Amino acid sequence: MKKRGKIRNIGISAHIDSGKTTLTERILYYAGRIHRMQEVHGNDGGGATMDFMELERERGITITSAATQVDWDDKLINIIDTPGHVDFTVEVERALRVLDGAIMVLCSVGGVQSQSITVDRQMKRYRVPRIAFVNKMDRTGADPERVAIDLREKLGLNVVPIQLNMGTGDDFVGVIDLVTMKAMTFDGGSGEDVAIAEIPEQYADAAATAREEMLEALSMFNDEMMELLLEGDDVEEKMIHETISEATITREIVPMMMGSAFKNKGIQPLLDAICQYLPSPLDRTSFARDHDNEGAETPLVCDPDAAMVCMVFKIVDETFGQLSYTRIYQGTITKGQSYINARTNRKVRIGRIVQMHANDRGDIPEAKAGDIVALVGVDCASGDTFCDASVNFSLESIFVADPVISLAVKPEGSADQDKMGKALNRFMKEDPTFRVSSDPETGETLIAGMGELHLDVYIERMRREYNATVTVGAPNVSYREAPMVEAEFNYRHKKQTGGSGQFAHIVGRMQPMEADEESTYDFVDNISGGRIPREYIPAVNKGFEAAMKEGPLAGYEIVGVRMQLDDGSYHQVDSSEMAFRTAGKAAFREVFTKTKPVLLEPLMLVEVETPLEFQGPVVGDLNSRRGVILGTENRENHAIVRAEVPLANMFGYATVIRSLSKGMATFTMEMAKYARVPQKISEEIIERRRKMKEEKTKK
Repeated sequence: MKKRGKIRNIGISAHIDSGKTTLTERILYYAGRIHRMQEVHGNDGGGATMDFMELERERGITITSAATQVDWDDKLINIIDTPGHVDFTVEVERALRVLDGAIMVLCSVGGVQSQSITVDRQMKRYRVPRIAFVNKMDRTGADPERVAIDLREKLGLNVVPIQLNMGTGDDFVGVIDLVTMKAMTFDGGSGEDVAIAEIPEQYADAAATAREEMLEALSMFNDEMMELLLEGDDVEEKMIHETISEATITREIVPMMMGSAFKNKGIQPLLDAICQYLPSPLDRTSFARDHDNEGAETPLVCDPDAAMVCMVFKIVDETFGQLSYTRIYQGTITKGQSYINARTNRKVRIGRIVQMHANDRGDIPEAKAGDIVALVGVDCASGDTFCDASVNFSLESIFVADPVISLAVKPEGSADQDKMGKALNRFMKEDPTFRVSSDPETGETLIAGMGELHLDVYIERMRREYNATVTVGAPNVSYREAPMVEAEFNYRHKKQTGGSGQFAHIVGRMQPMEADEESTYDFVDNISGGRIPREYIPAVNKGFEAAMKEGPLAGYEIVGVRMQLDDGSYHQVDSSEMAFRTAGKAAFREVFTKTKPVLLEPLMLVEVETPLEFQGPVVGDLNSRRGVILGTENRENHAIVRAEVPLANMFGYATVIRSLSKGMATFTMEMAKYARVPQKISEEIIERRRKMKEEKTKK
């Protein structure tokens, strides 16, 4: 088994169609893990190794993250290839939650695109060190300098290029390593032969300037290097490597490299950089909450001999049992041993441990701190912590965004009902952003998710994997209701029905939350002096939360609320948790109507890439959809149009954009924020919901 310092756990993330899966395929090939490279859009029907689902191969996109491992330079690299499409963003979230480092892939022409911003936000959320890899250097219009500027200006990253390109587009032949000052070209039938030579004369001056800039940027993090540069002395390669590594691990810099995965150029140096610059499990400290010590944050040690602590970050339901992808943070997990699930507090026996390679697996007897493996047949949920009985730790779970779109699904016959139920239960268990509910008035089954593609994929999987025939209703937008002004409440719940009664009295305020606050609800307990006994206060909070599920305007969920509980009173005999919960629910409903509530709608960040000749019609169409144009940018003969558009007006946009641009424009769309619905449209939505409710009542 490798030493812990020789393990690298990395993810490959990027905007859709930046070449992540193609890059992973090359890494597997050069590391000897596969013996033939497949393409994402392969004509032989094979498809890329990591895109093992039939739907992924048909559509040419990554839908689910896949794990594998390779050996390179005496290091063991665990790799997770993640989807680029924002509809499957939870796959990126849970991968980054457990990884030590990442490769952020960028298109040399597109630069920082809309989903690059999402990936950046996710990497920052989990404090993941990264290397930026500028891919597709063989494309016409490739401009790595502009990509570096994009990374600095749009993402605020301290990018340090450690390579210089030799040519772009069809003239791209290789890279110059600014640390060793050697030129690298990639020969052989599949770029497997790395030729290292002196820098060609035409690039000598540019390379010398680029190296100076690199050393100047690095010297900010190494005083000794700064002194050497000031004195005009040479800086040793070893010092440069160490400085890049230290500054990358502390996230003070992002080294930038480049290549063309499709043309088999620049991949081996990237593998070297993963081993040299990205952290091992020993270089990063993870923290757990110690529930035997009032939930205090406790650092975990990457030591195989410590008490075992691991986290399940992804689950897949299969015919032979659940497959639970797991990161071991400390200790050793052993086949046949039992461990405690921190969420359920139940003991669970580990039957099988497997090492994953895409959809293939190999049995192993144990896994140690720093390893990423899968457990077979263990009943648990995504985000669960398992630990040794000697400790009572839990790890911070994964951030899960709320769905923005829903559809009604109906089985064709009674046989399909059972199949659909099994499929929905599985999908909901595997994907926390996929929600299933039932309309209480019509009994219709509603599925909710992150976008049209997200739900479309699950409907298709229902038909293929479960042979369930279902009909799908029109998509519905997940509107929200929110308060606009502060209002006070003073609610007394009193009920006498023979014997002991019910009494609860609560006083406080409802306040609208700021738009930039991540949370949608906040409860503030200002009770002092025992005005309300401590054991009743959580019940008040539960009452508030229960009332938020359905607002009075149109029956949508309420968000953006801060509830301040300031005062109240109780009765020695008649007060109970149930009474205070009932009071909380009724007080919330009463006070919410005084806050001038409004409807909120999801606004989508839409990015359209179109030939210049169609820019006018594209912008005009986005404006007609109540879109706000955030900016346009011309690149070569294409325009990039960015806009915020209400989701309600974006259904079927893929067909419209094809028609407007003769099939030449592409677009991406992701959730940006919730914003107030204009008054006239709000009234129409409320009236429509009222009529629907009346019709359902008549039925």
